[in-house]
Amino acid sequence: MTLSGLDIAIVLAYLAGIFVLAQWVSREKAGHTKDAKDYFLASKSLPWWAIGASLIAANISAEQIIGMSGSGYAIGLAIASYEWMAAATLLIVGKWFLPVFLRNGIYTMPQFLEQRYGARIRTLMAVFWLGLYVFVNVTSILWLGAIAVSQVTGMDQMLAVVLIGVFALLYQLYGGLKAVALTDIVQVSLLVLGGLLVAGLTLNELGDGAGIVAGFHRLWEAQPGHFEMILDKDNPFYKDLPGLSVLIGGMWIMNISYWGFNQYIIQRALAAKDIGEAQKGVLFAAFLKLLMPVIVVLPGIAAVMLAPGLDKPDQAYPTMMRLLPTGILGLVFAALVAAIVASLASKINSVATIFTLDFYAKGKRQHDETKLVRVGRIAAVVTVVLGILAAKPLLGSFDQAFQYIQEYTGFFTPGIVVIFVLGLFWKRANEAGALAAAIGSFVLSIVLKLAWPALPFIDRVGLVFLLALALAVVVSLATPHAPEKDIIQTGDVDYRTSGAFNIGAVAVLAILVALYTLFW
Repeated sequence: MTLSGLDIAIVLAYLAGIFVLAQWVSREKAGHTKDAKDYFLASKSLPWWAIGASLIAANISAEQIIGMSGSGYAIGLAIASYEWMAAATLLIVGKWFLPVFLRNGIYTMPQFLEQRYGARIRTLMAVFWLGLYVFVNVTSILWLGAIAVSQVTGMDQMLAVVLIGVFALLYQLYGGLKAVALTDIVQVSLLVLGGLLVAGLTLNELGDGAGIVAGFHRLWEAQPGHFEMILDKDNPFYKDLPGLSVLIGGMWIMNISYWGFNQYIIQRALAAKDIGEAQKGVLFAAFLKLLMPVIVVLPGIAAVMLAPGLDKPDQAYPTMMRLLPTGILGLVFAALVAAIVASLASKINSVATIFTLDFYAKGKRQHDETKLVRVGRIAAVVTVVLGILAAKPLLGSFDQAFQYIQEYTGFFTPGIVVIFVLGLFWKRANEAGALAAAIGSFVLSIVLKLAWPALPFIDRVGLVFLLALALAVVVSLATPHAPEKDIIQTGDVDYRTSGAFNIGAVAVLAILVALYTLFW
């Protein structure tokens, strides 16, 4: 695959335009110096459309587009459960989690843990998240994004790693979260447009001139097994997506952890002007998640017929891009780069936020706001340097390393959900119980993995959640209650939502029911 001069011009125009826009939207009024709230929480002024778009931009990157298309090629539409169940999860986050976080003025997830439980659990989880974001998220986006760029352009992969890292750093270095969030509507618009173009052109190809609808019908009739949402036990991919457990088991835990308590995701909603704006933002994101499988899964399913016999499933999306005419290819490649840059910039900013507010500023009675912003920028630079240096050693063996990383994060996910859910809704939970859940989640996951290797990963996550929950409750009840450590206010939190949110939520759920009924 090669880019024409027109394609290259389109990509360069996008890069220049988005960079200039990021600096422009994050400028400050004359006489105002950027402070920590400006840099890390976009001045607590984000509108709903920026929140919703930024949630999706932070979530969707090259590894998700290419990886989920590859899963669509191998498994089929069942992989879309990750996207569609996220839509339902976002409704839960908007109605029950955000009201508590915004009522208590939370900036970071470790900060919530300290105000609810104590300093030890804050430090433990802050260290965990910094390690996870730098050495898992940043490195994987850099490495897998570079694979996508090198496949399209022929560029050396390490050069692509460096260029992606430097551009994403410079893009958000001055403006912080405001630069990221207020430009993400452009990034997501380009991502959706590019993805729909790929899906539409691949289906049109299958339709042999009869159109997109005809192409979809042909694909559905020829590959019915690729349009089953709930896999049977005899399916070779049952261990990855174990039937009904996807709907009622561990995938809920994974989604709640990711969308509800993940700093680089929830930070956008924490920067809302008010709770109503935050809830409209997550509702917007929920509708976008319903659309995502068309963009990231359908091209992979189409590749089963258009490019049978691929060596690796992850070649499906780049192969489908070869169908694109000059100009359209440049636009779609720019969309792929947009996904990489937006997601990477989000991770960089969140690492800077946690390091600055949960380590550097912790315990200081007075804060020099200008210095906090400077420390955040230095942390962002260090994050990118570490990510570039670690990308190849950690992910050079892509298949093994990436799967290991997914498994590694799953060891902690059940404990994270236990800690936050009890912290939000059960006042008797204490720091000893939270620590027991965090440590127990890791230990129990390893024990179950070794003792029961045939247990599907998603089922293991659900089982460990129940065990860690029981452990946290027992330890909390068996140890002294320390209400003086709990300064999180929940008694006056209003969980009522607006009529618009309620109507939108019902619409999202109705669409989900229809989709699962149609493709069961």
